[in-house]
Amino acid sequence: MSFQVALWIELLAAGLGGLQGALFAAGERHRRIDVLGVIVIGLAVSLGGSLLRDIVLDRPPVVVWENWYLLVAGASAVLGMALQPLLARADLLITVLDAVVMGLFGAIGASKALSLGVGAVGAVVVGVVGAIGGGMLRDVIMGLPISFLHVGTLYAVAAGAGAATLVLLTGLGTPTPVAGVVCLVVTASVRLSAVVFGWTFPEQRAVRPRGSHRSG
Repeated sequence: MSFQVALWIELLAAGLGGLQGALFAAGERHRRIDVLGVIVIGLAVSLGGSLLRDIVLDRPPVVVWENWYLLVAGASAVLGMALQPLLARADLLITVLDAVVMGLFGAIGASKALSLGVGAVGAVVVGVVGAIGGGMLRDVIMGLPISFLHVGTLYAVAAGAGAATLVLLTGLGTPTPVAGVVCLVVTASVRLSAVVFGWTFPEQRAVRPRGSHRSG
């Protein structure tokens, strides 16, 4: 498979990631994050997925080798920080951007893996890593519960569904760009549906051994 992800697609994902990350961080006013902190978090969301993906694939990180990547990510983070005060109720926008960014990075990761000869299962894993990497790095920096491990988010499920759809469609002969768009739609749809309809996995609970309940 000789398909190569166009640089503009990578830059689009980076730009939206930086915007979403900065909007998210700027909205966390109770944490008193300064201007530099907001930009750093925007960069983390923008660059985290690509960086982890390329490490897993043992490839030179695109965020280092392409000059435009850091420039676009940084500019988008600054833009997000500037726009946040104008968006008094930005929660919905942040959630939608988050879902779209996940879909973009998932599609890029899975298609890159396939182009390098990675097997179907491995390509799905790489797609998931690319999709959730930025959000995971954001949560670590901000000291928040890791999103994809948190009850009610279905981050990994959405990313996995999208990446698996891309791998399946390309295996059936669908052009990779078309499969990538479908991957984005599936990922975003599952993620947003989980938010709107409250879809969750059952919460893990400790199992009590028999005989632990004793009458007084």
